[in-house]
Amino acid sequence: MKAEDLPYRPCVGVMLINAAGEIFAGQRLDSTAAAWQMPQGGIDEGEKPREAALRELWEETGVTADLVEFVAKTEDWVTYDLPPELLGKVWGGKYRGQRQKWFLFRFLGTDDQVRIDSEHPEFSRWRWIGADEMVAAIVPFKRDVYAEVVAAFRPYLS
Repeated sequence: MKAEDLPYRPCVGVMLINAAGEIFAGQRLDSTAAAWQMPQGGIDEGEKPREAALRELWEETGVTADLVEFVAKTEDWVTYDLPPELLGKVWGGKYRGQRQKWFLFRFLGTDDQVRIDSEHPEFSRWRWIGADEMVAAIVPFKRDVYAEVVAAFRPYLS
């Protein structure tokens, strides 16, 4: 089966920013490279994208909905294709990549309220970084998505 024959996985992404406009970046547990990313994940059956974003944020960072303020979302869905070496190896081989709606939330809590040591951890460590550093830190096949998301949300980062 060719990649073009497969659908995109419906997904959400979250850009979480602190008071200084810095972005939450988590280092992936399942990567041998120094892969840093923002929280993201699939949309469950019957779930609205914003609900999925808040759920994924909580699952991956321990940050609850009462600790964030909604700021913005991407107008359109953003897609990326998996590189050939990952096609057929992730998500049971059912998807060619992801179709994502991104949400920007301002973190109203304190750093000690970020808890990546969840029941099913995704990140080994985390930090706050600048927008350009976030784009540079993501795996190459997601870089265009991150550049697009940063461009959409940059007016809110200062």
